[in-house]
Amino acid sequence: MFTFSEPSDAQVRDFFETQRDLPFSYKEVGASQNDIPSGYPINHYRARLGDGEAAFVHAKNAIKNWTMYKTGWTRIYPPGAPVKPNEVVCVVVNHGFCWSMNPCRIIYVLEETNGAVERFGFAFGTLPGHSEEGEERFTIEWQRGDDSVWYELLSFARPHHILAKIGSPFVRLTQRRFAKDSFSAMRKAVNEKI
Repeated sequence: MFTFSEPSDAQVRDFFETQRDLPFSYKEVGASQNDIPSGYPINHYRARLGDGEAAFVHAKNAIKNWTMYKTGWTRIYPPGAPVKPNEVVCVVVNHGFCWSMNPCRIIYVLEETNGAVERFGFAFGTLPGHSEEGEERFTIEWQRGDDSVWYELLSFARPHHILAKIGSPFVRLTQRRFAKDSFSAMRKAVNEKI
């Protein structure tokens, strides 16, 4: 849903309530775990956050606290929503000339402790009121071999709302901007704790 002014908390809450129980807006739910389906533009960003167990623990906590959305132009409603399957959130975005409210439901939480590599993250999928249709996954990875800690964002999404279809090139730029800004927010949170 698009608005020309910043939506109030009451507007976000009301919109959120209309979306909470709706089904996903795309059929390939959970595909970010395996093979990305054809027909979707892909946004993939991976960058090193730091080194060591402390960096991994802080990054994991940052994901749980939705730090990647603390960019100055994006936020999550409700604040403090738990990262767990079936949890519904609304991503509120300031596009500069308008605002959008984008409801999503968490599909799965990823937690792997396979010795050489430890991972934590989650993926959520779009609901009908979202400007796009598809899925986004956020992952923190600790490579124990070289002690490096990585942040990864992977999404497949195509325009759903007519404004997103008309402004498709702008949407792609916004996705790339979000990937970089979300990494910066995560890196800042991790570095402040170490």
